[in-house]
Amino acid sequence: MRNIELFCSDSHRFVLLNESSPGEEEGVRSNQFLIVHGNQGVLLDPGGLGVMPHVLAELLRYTRLEDVVAFFLSHQDPDVVGGLVSWVALTTQARFYISALWVRFLPHFGLETSGRFVGIPDDGMECEPVAGMPLRFIPAHFLHSEGNFTLYDPTARILFSADIGAAIMPDDYDEPYVDDFSAHLPFIEGFHRRYMTSNRAVRCWLANLDGLEIDMIAPQHGPVYRGSAVGQFLDWLRELQCGVDLMEAGGRFGDGR
Repeated sequence: MRNIELFCSDSHRFVLLNESSPGEEEGVRSNQFLIVHGNQGVLLDPGGLGVMPHVLAELLRYTRLEDVVAFFLSHQDPDVVGGLVSWVALTTQARFYISALWVRFLPHFGLETSGRFVGIPDDGMECEPVAGMPLRFIPAHFLHSEGNFTLYDPTARILFSADIGAAIMPDDYDEPYVDDFSAHLPFIEGFHRRYMTSNRAVRCWLANLDGLEIDMIAPQHGPVYRGSAVGQFLDWLRELQCGVDLMEAGGRFGDGR
């Protein structure tokens, strides 16, 4: 799959980077997104160590490494932070935004927690890592991580949703967008029922989205929702019974999954 510019204006781009070809990445394929404003960039969920060289090569098509000023880490999973030590070493001035809940675990990577790491408070925050480029970090706790955030770019009107909306696609699937939500549902339903903690957590996140103009939802795995698929996905998610809603004694899940 090629790089996809989900939004492009004279001064602002929101890019889905091509970090691997279908079947090339072992495990679960992940998406990395780069926001570029002027000539400065912010990288979202940079990924594991194995994909780091390819992500770096694709990033350099849009900006210089020294102009990457910030990283956003939605949660602590290895497909988000596995390459963190390398990115910290290569981008000596960039700041790293991560839930304040996870900052205390950074020494386990051999990293100093002061200075370059910004702990996002539980109720979220707004920041402007690049002048003229506001970003909003939106709480999405327990979906699926207990310290989890999504990111809204009001310039592009794109919501980076991390694992919310993630899809487990066949290895040979190479379509970048969801246009037919009903056809896409089989690729997301099982994952969301198991990995999302509860319908209450879902509804808390949806309440945090009130008032946002969202043209696209860009998840960390699978294709990007656009057009009518955005609202259809959010409507489906609002009614979803998941996680502890389905759990029975002995570790079984009520829907048999």
